[in-house]
Amino acid sequence: MDYSRRDWLKTAATASLETSLIIPELSQKLKLWANSTVLLHSSWQTVNIGDIGHTPGLITLLQNHIPSAQIILWPKSRLDRGVESMLSAAFPKLKIVNGKTNEQGQPNTTELKNVFRDADFMLHGSGPSVVGRQGLVSWSKITEKPYGIYGVTVQYIDDDLAELLKDSSFVYTRETHSLKNLAERGLSKEKIGFAPDSTFAMNLLDKDKAQQFMEKHQLEPRKFICVIPRLRKTPYYKIHPELNWSQKKIDEVDALNERHKENDHAKARYAMIEYVRQTGNKVLICPEMTYQLDIMDELLIDPLPEDVKKQVVKRDTYWLPDEASSIYKETLALLSFECHSPIMAFHHGTPAFYLRQPEDTIKGQMWYDIGADDWVFEIEETQGPDIAQQLMKVHNDFETAQNYREQAMQRVQQHHDETMQFVELTL
Repeated sequence: MDYSRRDWLKTAATASLETSLIIPELSQKLKLWANSTVLLHSSWQTVNIGDIGHTPGLITLLQNHIPSAQIILWPKSRLDRGVESMLSAAFPKLKIVNGKTNEQGQPNTTELKNVFRDADFMLHGSGPSVVGRQGLVSWSKITEKPYGIYGVTVQYIDDDLAELLKDSSFVYTRETHSLKNLAERGLSKEKIGFAPDSTFAMNLLDKDKAQQFMEKHQLEPRKFICVIPRLRKTPYYKIHPELNWSQKKIDEVDALNERHKENDHAKARYAMIEYVRQTGNKVLICPEMTYQLDIMDELLIDPLPEDVKKQVVKRDTYWLPDEASSIYKETLALLSFECHSPIMAFHHGTPAFYLRQPEDTIKGQMWYDIGADDWVFEIEETQGPDIAQQLMKVHNDFETAQNYREQAMQRVQQHHDETMQFVELTL
């Protein structure tokens, strides 16, 4: 039986996003129609390798599932710190368009105006919220073309955002807590679903830099662990002075961080001490965000006993996710107060623990959603021996730990496959 394109899309649009199963004939036809141009709005900042990792992860998913679609990246922030070179080398066909929208919502560069004219669909990339909200509003208002949102946390929804979400082709959240928030605001179940953070698909590596670093510091594969610190609230006033935080806000954030930083990190240090003393192996202290280079000594190194401290290596420069992932790939396990380095470690075959602080938004729910409960440590409900015990389990039975990680990654990949089928269908 022969169907028109309109009939196919009408039929497919009624499918549930939770299943998104496409029969082979439809899938084959859609691949012929998918010569669309996707404007990917992503790349929120470069001071965080997790925020950098969203973009290559989502580009990889798009290329794997919709290879005939042209992808144009519209970064929200400058692709500095070598990020643009990294992306261009990894994705030679990727076009990057610069520009912003003014107060009237109009693109402020000819290049961006032309992309608004020529692109068929805007896809908002993975992130801590609908970070590119202004861009979506401008796109919708000016072009009246469709848009979708993929792999975000939606914690707070005002009336304007609710309307923006309702008008989208789909909204995929990176954890299920956000789905409840969307449902409470009346979004149809057929428009929403769960798509784990796109950083889970971030497959870039820089093996040469990693090898040089490991040789310099005598780090042997699977014979060291990585540990990443974090304050309860990121001191963005130090990172982005242009935000012009009030003195009151600065004082409140500093006070919160001061109140918790020692108690939080003492628990990670306990695990480090146990690991070094029981194995004789090394520990690498490394950053996910730029500011963490300034807190490593105080919170993770200086308080250590001397016999442990001599086994600690400090990463004293910031890095990009390709080099970081190449190191994570070689470590026995990663312990992180940040969320995205564990994600990259998972993708590249390494067990990882997320030491979750309550201020780190509802995004941490994603670890429960993918079945990695044993490796999430709610820091206020956790003691150092709890972390150390799980770490030594990984060391003593790495095969079992790998099976546990692989099962979680299979769930991630299943959700990515199903949701990407619907993105393809939408195009």
